Order: sequence, then C-alpha cells, then structure tokens
Amino acid sequence: MNIHKKEKGFTIIEVVLVLAIAGLIFLMVFIALPALQRSQRDAQRKNDLSRAQTAVTSYTSNNRGALPTLNAAFISQYLTPTASDSFIDPLGANSGTPAATTYTFTAVAANGTLVAGFNTASTQNVIYYATGRTCNTGGTFTLAGTRKIALAMYLEGGGVACVNN
Repeated sequence: MNIHKKEKGFTIIEVVLVLAIAGLIFLMVFIALPALQRSQRDAQRKNDLSRAQTAVTSYTSNNRGALPTLNAAFISQYLTPTASDSFIDPLGANSGTPAATTYTFTAVAANGTLVAGFNTASTQNVIYYATGRTCNTGGTFTLAGTRKIALAMYLEGGGVACVNN
C-alpha cells in the first residue's frame, strides 16, 4: 500500500503569484507618487498666492487704498514679518537652480497675457502681477479699476493660479 504524506507549505506557484501581486502594488504606488507630490506642491503654491493676496489687501487697507510696490521690502514687511516665517517655493533648491527658492514678483507684459509655462529654471518661483487688471481664464487678465491688482503663478501640474485683491 502506497501512502502519500501531504506536506504543509506553499507551492512555488503560490509564492510567485503573491510576489507578482506585491510587485504590481509597489509599481502603482511609485507611478502615482510623483503626481501626488506635484499636486501637493501646487496646493502650497496656491496657498502662498492667497497669502500674497492677503498681504496686498492688508497693505492697501493700511495705506488708504494705495497699491504696494511688490519688492523685497514688501515681502519682508508683509509676508515674512518674523524670522520664523518663510515665503519659499516648495521645490526650492531641489529644482536644480539653488537661487530659485524665494518667490519674486514680476510685472505682466503690457498686453496682460502670460505666455510661458511652468519651468524650473525661469518661472518656478515667480508671482506675476498686473496692476489695474483682474484675473481672466487661461493666464489672461481683464482691465479693471486703478486700485485692482491680479496675482498669478504657473502651476507645476499645468495651468495658472490667479487671485485678485
């Protein structure tokens, strides 16, 4: 009489199948991770843009409706009044351009249209402003009153974020 013992354990096919499923899960996570990080950095940029809008509104309230000169003095007085405050692009020095860490303000061209896209070398840390204009769609601006200012910046995930005072 032939008696076969049933051995306990996993077969090689079961082990390979589990490893293949685990590999697929890791692959999906690593594919989705850069997009998630990019969207988090864009959310930070939008928050910083809103913070700049609030600072402009505060300046306007404190100076009888006059619009600020958006320069380093404005940033230090209204956006980073204490040493613990920062006004830094989320990519910062990781972008390959170490100088591109703090935001800078740049006036929009006379036609009131943004023409470039997100670029770590030139537009990553730039907040564009258009005085006498309000935000329109697609990086364009509409003429408005003299006490209006529109602030816009390119997003890493594509598109433009824009706010008005």
